[in-house]
Amino acid sequence: MKVTFWGTRGSIASAGPLTERYGGNTASVQVMGRDGTCVVLDAGTGIRGLGYALGDGVHRIDILLSHLHMDHIQGLGFFGPLFEPDVEVHVWGPPSATLDLRGRLTRYFSPPLFPVRLRDLPSRVELHNAPEDLTAIGGLRVVSATVIHPGPTVGYRIEEDGTSLAYLPDHEPALGPIGLPDDPAWISGFELAADASLLVHDAQYFPDERATRVGWGHSSTIEVAAFARRVRARRLACFHHDPAHDDATIDRLVTEVGDAAPGIPVSGAHEGETLEV
Repeated sequence: MKVTFWGTRGSIASAGPLTERYGGNTASVQVMGRDGTCVVLDAGTGIRGLGYALGDGVHRIDILLSHLHMDHIQGLGFFGPLFEPDVEVHVWGPPSATLDLRGRLTRYFSPPLFPVRLRDLPSRVELHNAPEDLTAIGGLRVVSATVIHPGPTVGYRIEEDGTSLAYLPDHEPALGPIGLPDDPAWISGFELAADASLLVHDAQYFPDERATRVGWGHSSTIEVAAFARRVRARRLACFHHDPAHDDATIDRLVTEVGDAAPGIPVSGAHEGETLEV
């Protein structure tokens, strides 16, 4: 499968510093299977550009939402294929304890937040709860699990022909103190990421920044490195860059992660980058 990053920032990035390499759009990642299956992870502002790039050749698109914070759904209403009557769009995401996914997304697709209601979109839209068991989407197999982040939030694992992508864009792994028994069952996100060919993971903060943001649902350099080591990830792409960080700062952050995760190739995800998994 091919993984293309269309948006890699966390929060709303427009007020942050200018950046030439990492980009300023919020989370959206395209996954293309070998058979042409098109899956999109999250619908931040980056999904708008993806919609233009898809052209007319894709007639089914599956959008997997990790959660419904604004930076992960803000681009959904500007995704061109939603306005094409010959396109089938399946949207997957976590329900809340009080509302299903349709009820939650209807709040976004309604005035005063958006002029077009969900029911009035011309494409064929189907909504699904995020799959708790391995589910076939075209030639890809997808599963989700709840992870630690404020509000209903899931991470995803996508598999194809013996390779795997783990996507945990907003995650506070709660690894616990050093010295606990090596039992992964209690580690948030462990099963999703175990032995992943590519782990795309929240790496928003340096440790001193994270110290004043405990409970916000994000990871520091040291935490994401420890998580990657514990799950035995074969490759790590740092994701959900802080909107206050410029290119040079993110470079330093990625280097710090790499130093703490020897033996694992580490990079910083940036807009326009395509990785083969």
